[in-house]
Amino acid sequence: MTQQPVAASPPVATSDKLDAAVLKVAGVVVLGAIMSILDVTVVSVALPTFQSEFDATYARVAWTMTGYTLALATVIPLSGWAADRFGTKRLYMIALMLFTIGSGLCATADTIGELIAYRVLQGLGGGMLMPIGMTIMTRAAGPHRIGRLMAVLGIPMLLGPIGGPILGGWLIDVASWHWIFLINLPIGAIALVYAQLALPKDSPEPSESFDFVGMLMLSPGLALFLYGVSTLPETGTFADPEVWGPMLVGAALVVAFVFYSFKPQHPLLDLRLFRNRRLTIAAVTMFVFIIAFMGAGLLFPSYFLQVRGQSTLHAGLLIAPQGLGAMLTMPIAGVLADKLPVGRTVPFALLLIVGGLFTFTQLDADTSYVLICGSLFVMGLGMGGTMMPIMTSALKTLTGHEVARGTTLVNILQQIGGSVGAAVMSVILTSELKGSPAIPGLTGPNGEPVTEAGLAIAAQQRPELAQQIPDPSLIQRGLDFAADSFATTFWVAFGLVLLTFIPAAFLPRKRERSHLLDDQSGGDPGEQLKTPAIVH
Repeated sequence: MTQQPVAASPPVATSDKLDAAVLKVAGVVVLGAIMSILDVTVVSVALPTFQSEFDATYARVAWTMTGYTLALATVIPLSGWAADRFGTKRLYMIALMLFTIGSGLCATADTIGELIAYRVLQGLGGGMLMPIGMTIMTRAAGPHRIGRLMAVLGIPMLLGPIGGPILGGWLIDVASWHWIFLINLPIGAIALVYAQLALPKDSPEPSESFDFVGMLMLSPGLALFLYGVSTLPETGTFADPEVWGPMLVGAALVVAFVFYSFKPQHPLLDLRLFRNRRLTIAAVTMFVFIIAFMGAGLLFPSYFLQVRGQSTLHAGLLIAPQGLGAMLTMPIAGVLADKLPVGRTVPFALLLIVGGLFTFTQLDADTSYVLICGSLFVMGLGMGGTMMPIMTSALKTLTGHEVARGTTLVNILQQIGGSVGAAVMSVILTSELKGSPAIPGLTGPNGEPVTEAGLAIAAQQRPELAQQIPDPSLIQRGLDFAADSFATTFWVAFGLVLLTFIPAAFLPRKRERSHLLDDQSGGDPGEQLKTPAIVH
């Protein structure tokens, strides 16, 4: 691919320090990354609020996360082509505008369908912010300073899982759910002005063709398939056309995409890379892990809010230990990934996650907060030692132009895994909760039967309801059933993490040479680093 050349000064003659001009550019990118990453985690604590606000099932409101991550996956491969076609500065500002406009529209949503649609628009902008931002930073500083740049960009990556739920919880408590989106408007406006002033100008250049046909098969295919799955709790059977219809069409589109992707010279996803055994093993390990970990991650705040009756701020604070654990081990794992084969470190990190997650398979309505927070911290320690080493292993054996395509493949698999995890776990939880005994003679606003678990959850969020119920044991029975439903869903996540040990056993256990910046392969370092790893 033709693109603006990167400065080719010898590393020995160039300072490794980031000068003021580079830091000014980095400031724009970090601001955009904070917006994008925070908005993934901020919404996690709002899902129960969306349930009550829009009178929707958990599986339905989880699409505010699923739709967002699917939109991210859609634009990741598009960003490299568009950067050449429209110029990085112009495209970055377009992405900021899309994200900011999408945020504003989310705050105006009157139905859950509108909110999901606006979240997709937000994701289309947010998905381009990180890869385009990294391209701009790499060009500004040169590949020899990429390590220092990643350290700067690592700040929002580490703070997002901690600050997002706390910020979201606080905004919902002191204002309303609308403010988790409205807060992006002033930040987005500042980022746009900052980008206009700070980012260097570049010109659009000829670029390789983009696989629009592949995109029109993969993205709708995944969305339709997951929509069919998420409709299952409402219909209660696979025989309903609203379930099997979208699933069948979606699966057909995805299968067609797999066969088609071997034909174009520049496919949306280069599945030929799976001929590389180490890349395949690392990708499979990461995909299964992401489904389990990201899916389970959505359930933590919902348990605190719906079963324990905590405020959204307290729910965000209770989740923070997981982010703190990841913050401790992620830098250590980065260092170890350069010194030790990932096959010798990742299994130990997975054991930490298994140990921490087991606590949640035993949940009841009164489980100790000390035990829960300690388990979340242990899970965070494991997460910090799992994600980046696996992604590093996936890319280490690639050379030249393969690195850009391999990074795109790994990033999209990560986002798809998150979407699948959110959809699957929300469907299982919704199905479990619907199994709660119905209360005779009591119906909801639409005539549907009210279950013991549903009434207990409503009473936790609106304590005045509990005072109107003559039988206090009914609330306790409902909470016990709800806690068991969460525990059952966590068992599924636990099983998936155990399943991750199978591909992880084949991760490299010997030192492997990195080709990420191997100029002898004929690859352009700027091109190789064009689409960086994205961790939400």
